[in-house]
Amino acid sequence: MKVTTFGIKVWRWLSLVLVIAALVWTYSVFPQTVAVDFSDNGLAEKYLEKEHIFYIVMALFLLNNVLITGLARHIPNVDPMHLPILNKKVWAQHREELNEHLINWLYCLVAVINTIIGMSLFALATINSQQYKLDVFDFSWLYYAGLGLMIIVFLLPLRLLWTPTPEDKL
Repeated sequence: MKVTTFGIKVWRWLSLVLVIAALVWTYSVFPQTVAVDFSDNGLAEKYLEKEHIFYIVMALFLLNNVLITGLARHIPNVDPMHLPILNKKVWAQHREELNEHLINWLYCLVAVINTIIGMSLFALATINSQQYKLDVFDFSWLYYAGLGLMIIVFLLPLRLLWTPTPEDKL
């Protein structure tokens, strides 16, 4: 197993724990109605019941972790000629490496989405807390961090533009 494959698998599992821990903790500390939308001056405009937030996050969590992970498990069964990649014939000869790239990419996508959901839940809990004096603008970095992570994940398949390098046999 390559280091990148191991790292992505560990990140995916840690992100699962992050979302579950964030969901349990935030559900216990949320008030009955949670501010979820804020005006330009930082005042809350829209509220949701904490149960609705729980169900929305659980739906996103299940869709992300079941559908995308299920798709990743079926990558080895797909004919490489039907995959939307360049140099299909060359990559078909290096099927194991192609599978690893595509599965790592999908697992990385799952990990990024889980990480963004977990961090967003913690930020939402902090904003709605009476204990902390932070407002919505203190978490503007979360938007940029999430956007940066998504851009990095969608740039990962660029590796498939180059043909695989042959391994040196000793």
